Amino acid sequence: MADQRTHTIYRVTLLGMFLNIVLFVFKLVAGIVGRSGAMVADAVHSASDFATDIVVLLFVRISAKPRDDDHDWGHGKYETLASLIIGVVLLAVGVELLVESVEKISAVVAGEVLPRPGIIAIIAAAVSIVAKEALYQYSMRVGRKLDSPSVIANAWHHRSDALSSIGALLGIGCAYFLGEKWRIADPIAAIVVAALIMKVAINLCRTAIAELLEKSLPAEVEEEILAIISATPNVHKPHNLRTRSIGSNIAIEVHIRVDGSMTVHASHEISRDIEQRLRNRFGQQTAVAIHIEPMK
Repeated sequence: MADQRTHTIYRVTLLGMFLNIVLFVFKLVAGIVGRSGAMVADAVHSASDFATDIVVLLFVRISAKPRDDDHDWGHGKYETLASLIIGVVLLAVGVELLVESVEKISAVVAGEVLPRPGIIAIIAAAVSIVAKEALYQYSMRVGRKLDSPSVIANAWHHRSDALSSIGALLGIGCAYFLGEKWRIADPIAAIVVAALIMKVAINLCRTAIAELLEKSLPAEVEEEILAIISATPNVHKPHNLRTRSIGSNIAIEVHIRVDGSMTVHASHEISRDIEQRLRNRFGQQTAVAIHIEPMK
């Protein structure tokens, strides 16, 4: 199962890498030939996508390793680290686009006339929107199916590239079709896109940092865990529940009370029953630790 999961992640990531390389070259040439700074910036964004694809491939291979003497809980958090790196890269790209756009607007206000872009830049933006939105939909579907934070993070990176291309298309389109006075629309649209990219990046970073800092699972998930345990025959008052995420898996520690006259074998069977119930619900890789106490 783990090998199949890793293989699927590799497949979707390699597809993204190939598309990002093609789009980077196409958009860079279109930006230079078409005299469009927005398209050149969009090409740089595609290059950052390629870089994050490499991050995903490297870290997913590590996270798929089984537990060892140095990693009692496995290597799942390497995948979380990958999503954090992707978020940081996204944030840097957003800030760079924001700064460049503000500089262009300042230049226009100072009297500078931006050059009219070529039609090839418009075509490149349109192609990028369609391609990256399709890749976003595919990657997000795979990421959610596999519960992979790095693939989901990379999917958002694809969506941010599509949004960047939409901003570029609007700005380039206005500059091309509406005349000299509208050429400032290019950097204005880029500012909006940069803000969207930064918002996605901050959300990714916040989620990854919370997991790396051992944040508990959401309250509704913990309530479901307690409900599953309480529904187990001969189990009373589960308490001291502690939870956390380990990449795409979770860890659960809990105390339960049983009849004090119960044999060790019987209490052990109850513990095994609870573990299996939880793993049936949250995945077979779920780490479960149960402390058994006698009823008072």
